[in-house]
Amino acid sequence: MPENETARRTGPKPITKTTRFFYGFGDYCFATMTNVETYFFNYFLTNIANFAGGVATTIALVTSIVDAGLSWIYGSIVNAVKPGRFGRYRTWLVMVPWIVPFLYTFQFLKIGDGPLAWILITLGFILSHICWNLPWAANITLVSVAGGTPEGRAALASSRATWIQMSGVTFGYVGPPLATFLGAAIGEQNGYAALAFVLGWMMVLGYFVNFTVTRGYEEIETAAFAAQKPSKTKASAKDMARSLFLNPHLCFLLLADIPRFTARFVPGAVAVYYFQYVANDTGMLPPYLLLTNLGAFAGAFVAGFIAKKMDARNIMLLSYVGMAASFIIAYFYFSSPWMVVILMTLANIALGVTFSVSIMLYADTAVFAQWKLGADSRGWIMGLSNVPIKLAIIGRALVVNISLMIVGFNAMAITENPELVTVELKKGITAAFALIPAAITIIGIPLLFFGYRLTREKIVRYQAEIEARKSAQG
Repeated sequence: MPENETARRTGPKPITKTTRFFYGFGDYCFATMTNVETYFFNYFLTNIANFAGGVATTIALVTSIVDAGLSWIYGSIVNAVKPGRFGRYRTWLVMVPWIVPFLYTFQFLKIGDGPLAWILITLGFILSHICWNLPWAANITLVSVAGGTPEGRAALASSRATWIQMSGVTFGYVGPPLATFLGAAIGEQNGYAALAFVLGWMMVLGYFVNFTVTRGYEEIETAAFAAQKPSKTKASAKDMARSLFLNPHLCFLLLADIPRFTARFVPGAVAVYYFQYVANDTGMLPPYLLLTNLGAFAGAFVAGFIAKKMDARNIMLLSYVGMAASFIIAYFYFSSPWMVVILMTLANIALGVTFSVSIMLYADTAVFAQWKLGADSRGWIMGLSNVPIKLAIIGRALVVNISLMIVGFNAMAITENPELVTVELKKGITAAFALIPAAITIIGIPLLFFGYRLTREKIVRYQAEIEARKSAQG
């Protein structure tokens, strides 16, 4: 179908094998890029930039709070502004991403020793996130747009989640060695900045692939088309507010999602500390990243098959239970690093499952909102799935830095006197690594169980009624 023609069809366009397979490639590249932050931003602040504990905590908190405060606007911008040449959503995949590599680099650069150093890092964090969150919101909305049926959304969500978890496998194998290689070439202090720049361009390429494989699935609202009838995809501020506050399933899903992402980000940030100071073997970090991300990849891959037999909500609940149990047991084996790796891998299998099915849940809440309220607010609702991620990043900053401060962690002091690594310090680091994520995960279980009540049967009925309304309206 030509790019500049409006799609006119009686039902959703079937998902091709190419789209089904390659749709998640952009997410693979995006997640590979953001893994630099997930695993090494806090370590960069404490061990590379050598900021004092209070300064590192302040930087981590300020950046994450501002990022979280802006997280709700991206879906609303995508859903409210005039559609671009390639559609309301696909246009964002090529319009903004190229700016990210330049800004993201400053997040890992320490320039000078005064306030300018942490100001540039803070600005690099905030501005790079603004520029990548807009295409991220548009990209995730395409799950609902291109996947016009529950089965289609499940297929794209599973593909996306599988690719995301594959990014962890890639990063675990390539990320740390590449950072070391780049650091040796341009200076150890700049290794993570160079890694962020290189992987930022990988993200640009990935979103271009997603832009290409979703061609023909989105209705192109040309000027001539807009003159004939109002936009079908633009939502007013009132529509977006109602789709959230009159949608209890979405509200509880957003709350339940915060623990899930916190349980991903906190262990990711603490892992480098665990293997350096508890396991006393930094060489175990790459195998840990590889195995845990292979586990997450396996979980995301099988989730698509499980979703054919069970409601996505029930799969999420079982996964939360599995994550919490694995984290708790891992804490009690803190002195046996390989046992910890095995248990954290099991936790990541469950986590990988949630990455696949959670997008199905958000897409279903968008269907519910359109059925109940009439307006199409998919961009806004799918963009809201970014909010728990940002709040979890605040959680990461709080848990990691406060935990390190409580146990008296000081990287420079430990380098000068290794005897400062006591059993209490090791237990404290492991508590942040596993026990606290377990407690946070448990909080999400009742929120999801009591608050999210949509089922597959209801969604099929709602979707049929929406299509019937469209047909009646011509």
